[in-house]
Formats: sequence, structure tokens, C-alpha cells
Amino acid sequence: MADSSRDTAEGAGWGTTERGAYKHLMPQRVEKLSWLNPKTLWPARNGVLASWFGDPTGRTRSRWVDQRTADGAPVDKLVRRDDPDHFSFMVIGDTGEGDDPQYAVVPGFLKVGQDTKFTVLASDVIYPVGATDDYGTKFFRPYKDYQAPVYAIPGNHDWYEDLHGFMRVFCDAPAPTPPAAPRRLTAAWLRSLLWHTPRAPDEQRLTEARRLRSAPAQQAVQPGPYWAVDAGPVRIIGIDTGLLGTVDAEQGRWLREMSEGDRPKILITGSPLYVDAEHQPCPIEGGGTVDDIVRDPDHHYVAAIGGDIHNYQRYPVPVNGRTIQYVVAGGGGAFMHATHTIPRVSVGHVTEDDFRCYPLRGDSLAFYSRLYGRRLRMRRFFTLTEAQATAVIAKRLGIPATRTQGPPAQVTLRTRLVASLLGAGGRPDRTSRFRLPVRKAYTQLFSPGSATYSPPFFKCFLRLDVAPDSIRLRCFSATGNRKQELDPPVEDEVTIPLS
Repeated sequence: MADSSRDTAEGAGWGTTERGAYKHLMPQRVEKLSWLNPKTLWPARNGVLASWFGDPTGRTRSRWVDQRTADGAPVDKLVRRDDPDHFSFMVIGDTGEGDDPQYAVVPGFLKVGQDTKFTVLASDVIYPVGATDDYGTKFFRPYKDYQAPVYAIPGNHDWYEDLHGFMRVFCDAPAPTPPAAPRRLTAAWLRSLLWHTPRAPDEQRLTEARRLRSAPAQQAVQPGPYWAVDAGPVRIIGIDTGLLGTVDAEQGRWLREMSEGDRPKILITGSPLYVDAEHQPCPIEGGGTVDDIVRDPDHHYVAAIGGDIHNYQRYPVPVNGRTIQYVVAGGGGAFMHATHTIPRVSVGHVTEDDFRCYPLRGDSLAFYSRLYGRRLRMRRFFTLTEAQATAVIAKRLGIPATRTQGPPAQVTLRTRLVASLLGAGGRPDRTSRFRLPVRKAYTQLFSPGSATYSPPFFKCFLRLDVAPDSIRLRCFSATGNRKQELDPPVEDEVTIPLS
């Protein structure tokens, strides 16, 4: 088995110059996507407008669902597969920036997933705004050699064009009838004046893109933006949390109904329920939360997997005498969200000893120190070695170093200052209420666009092996280097009982 980042620095992708062979998969011209560019941010304004003037996605979603039902989609939105009791599937989240980090995941993903029955794409299929014309290079091309169906749930970025691209590709649905114009001088009217509306797609371009995944074994038309799949002994339920990470009342009623019964269940959501050492239960319009449904012992959930955050995290939360695995799995291609900003974990009876993340916090800090050393032209001050970053993280959190090779690096005033400037987490009993909002602002405002960095990329994907009595969940890494491309390391593994 290949060394992982928990074993050696080389296993994390440091210290190698042999890049992966993924470049030959990419188109000749690649869009350089930067989240610091106003041309990227302005079309993605609908999330802000929804938070200011009211969120219309519930009504828009209902129109899509009604249209799919009228076109013959099952009312219960259930896909009934004929998979055996032993089968495997993949989960990959937040993929579609269409540049090096996304394509660097593909070789390892294809190798690990070659005998799997299907893949679930968890959140943010296409950046920056879910445009139909972007599906060619950001979905069909990278996954053209994956010989099984792909089911997907949308993320907030897929909603920035009112879900038109997502519904066209995954549900084969034309645009629904537009809503009536809002009354003047209302919040909805003000919102409509600034709302980013979908661009008309290039039909020929979409037709050519579809040919890349046209084999019969690759086809699947899902019932809508939220759905359930019965496969082997489990039910997989995918929900759509829209622009603001919430669930409308209609979808909430459906979720409660589909969660009934003794069949073990896995939730796939665009908004993780545990993330960055916090519990975010996901409110449902009209009352209750998604996590209330997941925790109900009569519903038999064994895991809840969410995208949106571009890294891997796992929280084994004890609930009523059993353990539910809450997983963040958004590391499939978009820029890497920092893990070094995660404070020492103490949430939901999960401690730091139970928690797992990828990349390791020290690798995350070393990565960001190099990035901002280059960006600010202060390499000598900002840049930390992976050993220095690992040592200062261990010191700040009061934990043993996850990876030790040789004597630990000395923690100096400079390394402490760099860690503080880059938002490194600490112990909850030493973290002020002021510093928590500052750390959140750091992760939201100063995360890089993928175009700004080079390997190791610290990307990841999941493989789940299902048996009648258990599920084996593994997180594999992709760094952009040849060594990890040939033999993707296992960064985390857990066996989930189904009894």
C-alpha cells in the first residue's frame, strides 16, 4: 500500500518533481478561474442577493420538480437499481473548475473506481455559475472514461443560473415556464433587477459534449435535483440545499417520507452537517432540521456525506448508542479549502482523537504559506517547510504531530506569526469569540483560485464498498504527482456497520 500523508512527507506529495500524466486529458485551452477576479465574482452574485432580498430557490425548485413529474419522472423520486448485495460506488464533490486540480484527480479516480457501479457527485458540479456551456470541459471530458452512471446533487454554484445547466444534463429537462413578474417596489422586484439570469446554451456545443459520455453503461436520467437511489441493501438519499444551505418545506416532507423504513441509509448533501469543528444541522422551511431526520433512530442513517467545503473531514458522532459518520467530501477538483484553520475538535462528543481530515493541518499551513509567500512576494518570511508547519500546528492545538520524521522542527517567533496571519486554529479554551469570525472570514475571502497554485494539490475522492452487514468507506488522495497518480494513497478508512 502506498504511503499516505499520515506516513511520510513524500506520501503527501512534497519533495517530488515528477508530475502526473493528467495533462494529456485536458483541453489545449484552459480557462483560468480566479475567485479574486471581479469577472468571476459578479456573475456569482445571486447568493448574496438571495440573502438580502429573500431566497427564491424553493419556488424555482418546485417548478423544476413539477415539470419532471409531468414528464413522467416517478413521484417518489426513487431510482430502483438492481445492484447485488455486494457492490461499490464512488463519491466525489465540488469538481468543476476545469483546470489542473480537477484533471489531476481523474487518473486515480478511474483506477480506484474501475469496478464500481456508479458515482455520486456531491455539490458544485460546475464553477463558477453552473453554465450549460461549461459542462463539456468540466464534466463530460474529465469523466468520459468512467464507464458507469453519474448521479449528482447541485451545489450553490449550480444554482447561480437557476439550475438550468444541471437540469438539462442530469435530468434531460428543458427550462420550465418562467414565473410571473414580481410587483414593483417589493424585495422580490429589487432582487430581480440585479439577478443573474441563465445564458442561452450553445446547443451544438452541448451535443458534442454529450458524445464524450454516450455509452449505454454511462447513462442515467435522475428524477430531479433531489432523489433517492435503492442499491443493494442501502438507500442513498441526495438532497438539494440551494443557494443558502437550506431545504424547502416540500423537499423536507419528501425527505421525511423517504427516510422511513429499516433499510440503512446514506445522506448526500450540498451542505455538510458537521464541518470545521461545528455542527450545522441544516434548517428545513417550516421547522426542524435535516440532522433531526438523520439522527432519528427509526430512520437508520449510518452516514451523512456533504460537499461544498473543498477538503475531507470525518466526525464519528455517537447518537443514541450508535455512531453516525458525518463526512465532508468536497475535495474533488476545486481550490483547496484550508484545514489548518480548524480548531482543536470538540463537538458532538467527537474529540481530536476521533477526528480525521485531509490534507493534514500542517500540510495545509505549509501549502498556504508557499502560496501567499509567492502572492505577496514575501517568500522568505511566509514560506514554512512542512516540518515547521506541522510543529507549529501541534503546538497551537496541544496535540501530538500526526506525522513525525526525524526530530521535530523548532517553533520560532516567525513560524508562530505566520501561522497566526494565515488563520491557524487553536484550542477552544484559548480561542476568543472575536477570533472565530476572523478565521471564518479568512477561509471565505483568502482561499485561492485553483489557477494560482501547483502540486501537491491535496485533492480527494471516496470509494464505498457495500456488503449486507457493513460499508467500507475509504478516502483516496490525488496530489498531481506521478507517484500518487499510479497508486492513490488511502488517507482515511472506516468500516460502518449496517446492523
